[in-house]
Amino acid sequence: MHRFLIVIEKANGNYSAYSPDLPGCIATGSTYEKVEVNMHKAIEMHVHGLLEDKLPIPESQAFAEYVAVS
Repeated sequence: MHRFLIVIEKANGNYSAYSPDLPGCIATGSTYEKVEVNMHKAIEMHVHGLLEDKLPIPESQAFAEYVAVS
């Protein structure tokens, strides 16, 4: 099993998502829930394509942290 961090951002009227560990793998959706589902599908398709092309699946290197500023 592979795990990848995704970043979800609110845009004008929709949401967009990407994975720092999978350049070019992006998705959009009209709601947070839809972009989550779409990004999951995009990652599955991306990884399947890498496997078909006999390319390595990148190890997840990204992580996220919140920083509090007063």
